[in-house]
Amino acid sequence: MNPIEPLGLGRAYLLAAGAVAAFLLAYAFTGCGFLIIAFLACLYPLARLRTRRLAYYFGLGIGVLIYTPHLLFFWKTFGWGSVALWYVLPFWLGIFLMLGRGCLFRFGPVAWACLAPFLWTGLEFFRSELYYLRFSWLNPGFVFSNSGALPYLAAYGVYGIGFLFMAAVGISNLSGRARKLGIAALLAALLYPALIKSGDPSPRKTLQVTGVQLEFPDSASVLSALNKAAAQFPDTSLFVLSEYTFTRPLPDSVKAWCRSHAKYLVIGAEEPAPHSDFYNTACVVDTNGDIVFRQAKCVPIQFMKDGVPASQQQLWDSPWGKIGIAICYDASYSRVTDELVRQGAQALIFPTMDIADWGAAQHLLHARIAPMRAAEYALPVFRVCSSGISQFIDTTGRVLSSAPFPGEGAMLSAEIPLPARGRMPPDRWLARLCVGVVAASIGWMAIAAMREKINNRAARPTS
Repeated sequence: MNPIEPLGLGRAYLLAAGAVAAFLLAYAFTGCGFLIIAFLACLYPLARLRTRRLAYYFGLGIGVLIYTPHLLFFWKTFGWGSVALWYVLPFWLGIFLMLGRGCLFRFGPVAWACLAPFLWTGLEFFRSELYYLRFSWLNPGFVFSNSGALPYLAAYGVYGIGFLFMAAVGISNLSGRARKLGIAALLAALLYPALIKSGDPSPRKTLQVTGVQLEFPDSASVLSALNKAAAQFPDTSLFVLSEYTFTRPLPDSVKAWCRSHAKYLVIGAEEPAPHSDFYNTACVVDTNGDIVFRQAKCVPIQFMKDGVPASQQQLWDSPWGKIGIAICYDASYSRVTDELVRQGAQALIFPTMDIADWGAAQHLLHARIAPMRAAEYALPVFRVCSSGISQFIDTTGRVLSSAPFPGEGAMLSAEIPLPARGRMPPDRWLARLCVGVVAASIGWMAIAAMREKINNRAARPTS
């Protein structure tokens, strides 16, 4: 095997600058989405840096430059604590390059090309879903949430998109027979969206839904908004208000409104939990004014008073079909929304609270989640946010209508066709496999390093 020539610092800085520019442009402009491949292509050769520590610091530095501008809204919530949080995502980018360098120099360029998509996806899935500081935003897949390519790419799943693109980068760095085999495998993978079933798009029933954007209103404001919405959209069967519409149990006056108007309502409220705590709950009130369904938030936001996690997930067996409800941040986690689809959800409703003070950048970033979920599962999504951006999204991930930010009192109405079922993207099992590959790679490299150290000691001359 030919020795691998370490990457010079001059070229490393150019690659780092290219990675930063490509990522920021990909997220800033819809038409630049595919620059995310250039971001991954610039990262890949940085595994050739001279030391593991240098590789880690380059990854960390790139991460700070690409992630922090998008996460400045943390400051308004966490103050100086946000400085530490701004290093959470960059940390994983540094780990990726450090592991990549170890793989490249220990096992060679072919092994690095093969392992790169597994290491990338395993680390991305772990940081997004599997530990306390999990945060799924700003991965390569969400770049395409507002893109015309979303219906095709979402068939792979949000993590599968990153795997596919990193695999393409690795294959482009191979040569000879290995490259030909890689290209053949990649072309076969590109046929996948055309071969799978996209669920059953034929609607069984349709549901007229109207949402109203209200942020921490009192009871009188809620009743006034519901009256206006009912007058403007009299054919509505189901009204939806945001998470934390009430920071207390649902008042009787709202139940009485549903009874007097013969309407269903999904609304956010706090409900008592053991030990003087509470559940952040989406309540469904029926036409008799009774709460007929409750779903608590599964993943309360870290470091915030957001209630205790739900003990279970269920579907609301509505008069129109089975509806899954995921509250705000829950929609960011595939393990939460996957369970709703596994149970047979025919549509998804996301009551959400994004405070107006968090700013437009946060609202735009959060608004990327729902289109990806709709396209992944081939299910319609209706998302109502406290201050914007509310969305109605069809089964291909197209946002058919939305309400603005800022938008106190803005309304969103849609006729939602409920398909018979959705689908599950293949990255859900692939990502877990990749986590295993990451763990195995770390173990393998650690054992190899230990053996090398033992052999070096044994080879030293004794005095």
